[in-house]
Amino acid sequence: MYQPQISETISRKFETQVLSWSHYVLLSKFNNPEERRFYEIESLTNNWGLSELKRQFNASIFERLHLSRNKNEIQRLTLKGHEIQKPLDLFKDPIVLEFLKLPQHHSFSESELESAIISEIQQFMLELGKGFFFRGRQVRFTFDEDHFFVDFVFYNRLLNCFVLVDLKIGKLTHQDLGQMQMYVNYYDRFEKKETE
Repeated sequence: MYQPQISETISRKFETQVLSWSHYVLLSKFNNPEERRFYEIESLTNNWGLSELKRQFNASIFERLHLSRNKNEIQRLTLKGHEIQKPLDLFKDPIVLEFLKLPQHHSFSESELESAIISEIQQFMLELGKGFFFRGRQVRFTFDEDHFFVDFVFYNRLLNCFVLVDLKIGKLTHQDLGQMQMYVNYYDRFEKKETE
């Protein structure tokens, strides 16, 4: 029976870091060598435990990235992992929230979704992408004597910028976009520093 080899070159690149035997057992089951190399690199660079490797594989991160890239970027993806070359590379698209374990055919509110995300904030930040720090939930700011609340505020250390998340259930409206633009403008004018 053919056993695909785990890349020696990749393993040497990260000689100070080692994956567990269980990681390699799982990786050896991947039929696609490019996908296997990708998950090996990502496990090493992001310190994924076995359960996180399984979760990322089950969430099809390689396929999602593969579908959003051209042929040259796919080759780079399989040799170097998910590299950040432009700001949009930091964000996973789409974001898969299967770890929240919300019922599929259940109508839930934005506050229920927010509470589910908070209970799994570490997984949510991993799903967002690289370099995120959680600043707060329902972060209040006052503008023209009115109080506003941003559902989630993150900071990305790789981009040196705030990332604002406003949860919406259903169709996005022009009013939603205007509200978010107002949040972004406030943070741009009053919260960020000159170096951000």
